[in-house]
Amino acid sequence: MDKFENDIKQCIAVLKDGGTILYPTDTIWGIGCDATNEKAVEKISHLKNRPENKSFVVLVATEKQLLQYVASLDLAIFNYLDAATKPTTVIYEYPVGLAQNALSENGSVAIRICKDEFCKHLIKRFGKPIISTSANMSGELAPLMFKHISQKIIEGVNYVVQHRQAENIATQASAIIKWENGNAVIIRA
Repeated sequence: MDKFENDIKQCIAVLKDGGTILYPTDTIWGIGCDATNEKAVEKISHLKNRPENKSFVVLVATEKQLLQYVASLDLAIFNYLDAATKPTTVIYEYPVGLAQNALSENGSVAIRICKDEFCKHLIKRFGKPIISTSANMSGELAPLMFKHISQKIIEGVNYVVQHRQAENIATQASAIIKWENGNAVIIRA
């Protein structure tokens, strides 16, 4: 954990202050903030020049944390996620305690239980979920490596994580599903 301890401390300070971070996730590099802070979420929308009615992905560290932020949950989803071969974001109904502007227009929310070591440590130590949106301007392709992130995004956040910047492995976005009546409806494979 020493390999990213400084990044964790810096990120937590920025997140607690309502700021934004650029960080590696279990999928692509993301722009993040406290998912319970509407003003922080607004900063990300502004930075990305993103329509305000577009929802965000929220990262949590554990199943227990997910249960804190979704009021009604079919526990069978955990079996599905355990068997999933790639990171999977799930659209849930009845979110609670999250920033209103992180939710979709119909009130649902997209949440992923993050399996990346860095993200898990960050979210657990911060104690709240974190927004994760691709590190690009709205409408542009998501960068698959840190070196492809635009200077405008890098300069637009309050802290840029050093951990994993040098990696040259192309990453991919998560699968997205909606859980309906005990079955996964695939939105993005």
